[in-house]
Order: sequence, then C-alpha cells, then structure tokens
Amino acid sequence: MSDHPTAAPAPQDENQLIQERREKLKALRQIQADGGAVAFPNDFKPSHKAEQLFDHYQHKSTEELATINAHAKVAGRMMLKRVMGKASFCTLQDASFGSSAGRIQIYVKREDVGEEVYASFKHWDLGDIVAAEGVVFKTKTGELSLHASKMRLLTKSLRPMPDKFHGINDQEVKYRQRYIDLMTDEDTRRRFVARSKAVSGLREFMVQHGFLEVETPMLHPIPGGANAKPFTTHHNALDQQMFLRIAPELYLKRLVVGGFDRVFEINRNFRNEGISVRHNPEFTMMEFYAAYWNYQDLMTFTEELVRDAAIKAGDSLLLTYQGKEVDLSQPFDRLTILEAIAKYTDAGDNVNDAVWLTNALRKLGMTEAKHQLSTRSLASLQVMYFEEMVEEKLWQPTFICEHPIEISPLARASDTKPGVTERFELYITGREFGNGFSELNDAEDQAARFHSQVAAKDNGDDEAMYFDHDFVRALEYGMPPTGGCGIGIDRLMMLLTDSASIRDIILFPALRRES
Repeated sequence: MSDHPTAAPAPQDENQLIQERREKLKALRQIQADGGAVAFPNDFKPSHKAEQLFDHYQHKSTEELATINAHAKVAGRMMLKRVMGKASFCTLQDASFGSSAGRIQIYVKREDVGEEVYASFKHWDLGDIVAAEGVVFKTKTGELSLHASKMRLLTKSLRPMPDKFHGINDQEVKYRQRYIDLMTDEDTRRRFVARSKAVSGLREFMVQHGFLEVETPMLHPIPGGANAKPFTTHHNALDQQMFLRIAPELYLKRLVVGGFDRVFEINRNFRNEGISVRHNPEFTMMEFYAAYWNYQDLMTFTEELVRDAAIKAGDSLLLTYQGKEVDLSQPFDRLTILEAIAKYTDAGDNVNDAVWLTNALRKLGMTEAKHQLSTRSLASLQVMYFEEMVEEKLWQPTFICEHPIEISPLARASDTKPGVTERFELYITGREFGNGFSELNDAEDQAARFHSQVAAKDNGDDEAMYFDHDFVRALEYGMPPTGGCGIGIDRLMMLLTDSASIRDIILFPALRRES
C-alpha cells in the first residue's frame, strides 16, 4: 500500500465546501441532541506527541515493535487522508517537532475500529481535529505508524485547508491568517519555536547575571525614553490623554534610583511610525540597566548576550543571513562614527567640513525643505552621512560609539571628548540591533537636555521628547553611575532565524484592516 496521498482533485468552490462541512456538523449536533456522542468532546487526553513516538520507536525493527506492543493515544489535525476499501491511512499533525515534523501516520482498519466509526471516518475532512488510540508499528515501506483500535472526531473544521501541494502562496494571507500559516508551513512553526527558545534564553541569561525582571507601565502620561512619535489614547476614569509606551527607559531608571541595582524588562513598545521589512509599529525590546557599569561594560555584556541567544536558538555562532555569513564568534568591532566613516568611505578629512557634507548629502537626494541641511551642526551632518553611506556596510557585528550630545538626550557626555556621549549602537547585517550608553545621572544636565528637546518639539520635531518633571525629580535624589541598553528582540530574531522581513518573526504583524 502507498503511504502517500493521491493526486489533488479538481478544485471546488470554497463556499460549497464550507456549506458541506456545516451540514456534517449539523448532523453531529443532531446526533448529540438525540442522546448520542457529543459534537465537540473535550475528554480526550493524548499520551504521546508524534515526536515522542519517533524518538522512542523509529530505530526499532518491525519485529521489535511487534514484541514491544507499544500502545499510544495521539491527537492532531488531519493533514492527509487516503481512503480505500476496508483499510485507510491518515496523517495527524500535532505541536511537536524534530524528524517527525509533528506528524504521525494512522492506519485505520474497519474491523478494528468498527463499522460505524469507519463509515464516519470516511466522511471526516482534512483539517478536522482527530484522536486515535492503538499500537505503534511500521508499514511495509518502513514508516512509523499507529494501528488504530479507536478513532474519534474531536473538532469539526468548517473551512477547507489550503491546497496540500502548494500551501499558501500569498504572503499577506500568511501574515493575516497566521493560524493557517502555522498549520501548513513547518518552517514557520520552527521559526517561532526558535524565537520562543531565544527569548526564554535571554531571560535565563539576565537572571543568571543578577538582573531582576520587572514590569513597567504601557500607558504613560508623558511619552519618554526615545525620540519617537507616540500613539495617543484617552483614559476615561482619569479624564486625561495618555500615550502608549515608546520605551520603558525612564521608569527602569527610576527603579535604579530606588535601589534595584540591576533590572531588565522584555517589553512591547509602540511607535507611530512607518512600516517596512525592518519596522513594525508594535515591537519587542529588552532593556536592562546596571548600576556601576559604563558603556564599555555594556558592550562587553551585550556581546555575550547575543552569542548566548544564538546558541540557544540554533546551537551555532556561525550564521547565514540571506545568503551571507555572519560570524558571532569573533570579537565585535568597536568604532566611533568618524572611524567608521574613515574605514568604509573615501570621505577623508572632508568628514570635518560641513559644506562638503551638505553637498554630499544633497547628491544623495536630501533636500533643504525636508532635511534642513543648512541649519544642522557638523555633528548632525556627520551622523546623517554615516547613516547613508556606512550603516548598510556594517554586516559583521560592530559597535558604533560616541554619538553627538544633541541626538543623545539621555546619555552621559564624555569626560574627555567634547560634544559626544558615552553611547554605542550595535549593527549587524547593516541594521541597528541595540542602543546603549552610560546613563546621564546629573539632574541639572538632564533638565537642560529636556529643555532643548522641548524647544525642538516647538520647532516642529514631533519625535522630540517631552519634559518629564518626575524623572528629573527622581534624579535629584541621586542615581548611581549606571549603564543601560536596549536590544531589538524582533531584529535579533530575524538574524537568528534568517528571516528577511520583521513580519516573518512577529506572529501577528500590523496590517491594514481588511475591506
């Protein structure tokens, strides 16, 4: 007997198929009403997952399995079905992984399950949730299977599965109806399992290094902690405008003031900005703060953290991303913005010439109307030139250090280099993965920085920060020297799972509402 399905029949109208399934469910409800079996039973308990059966019995011979007489109860979604005369095959898929891909074949014989059950089984549909109980054996072709002695329909599927030979070809459907994507695409399931393991690993890593996991508000009276445009809402009970969190930073640093020396939070942030292959308005970050650390300590720790996540997600520090190698085993490069420009461009000494930089940026398509080039400082122009000419070249892990004070309102200024801060951004595959710095703990300096941000907002910068009086008050009580960093979890997972788009590693990405 063949263990594989026959060729796909001619496609039917989906509405017709749905109606046929609804009629089958109607019949099941009538059976229940007449005192028969429950239409949606919930008393079945599987004894094994498919992968457990493969782990235990795949290496056994047919004769050994016959001797063992291993009994199992399994359940899952029926993905394949081949009905013959007195005996048939179907394949159930559960949540396990490994060599089985979460699938186990069921051999259904009329004389074993009974005439009534076998007749019902022939009318069950792909997508139905089915339970089977029986003995593990191998077919003539060597495929591990379960010889069913009992079969039950647990959940009737009312919608037909996608074509089993082609799956879902429409990428937006995969994002919008993730449940179908997970049913039909093993790679998708593996990707999100890898994400879960990596995030759990991050938690373990932080706790092992003495960090306390905390939770801070998602609704803020004042948006802060990053330069970003917030989502606004209204709190009815308080009768005040509120903002969805753009970053937890200012609350986490309040906790350091309060005496928690090491804190971290894996948090959801919301920024009312564009959507792209690397941006989603709702995203996950991990931020952590450690008293008596500076940005150098943070870089060393962040490097260890990224390596640990890679090992837990995929057991390797040598990754391939979109066909190109990324080596996490080597020390991450550390460059200032000016050093990076010198290394990756031929700007030379022109990097210190505002007129040259302005002309270079104009040649790259920037305009006065949109980017106000003529009013920007030299440091700001250098950052813009770096972003345009260098960022995408930073494929191997690289820390870019010493960002200007004017674009780093929460970072400590360098004690030895005027105009820059003790701040870094981590780049891998040409993308920013993290942002960290020695925290500004001078309350008066922080107040002055906030005033500058308010002035920028008054001049039309809708991403500039508000003045947070309570945060300044907290600093006035005294915050120890502290280092803090934020890691973009979604981008890190893109790297670890070789995903081209951020939507591939967010279970339910932001999409335009269906019309």
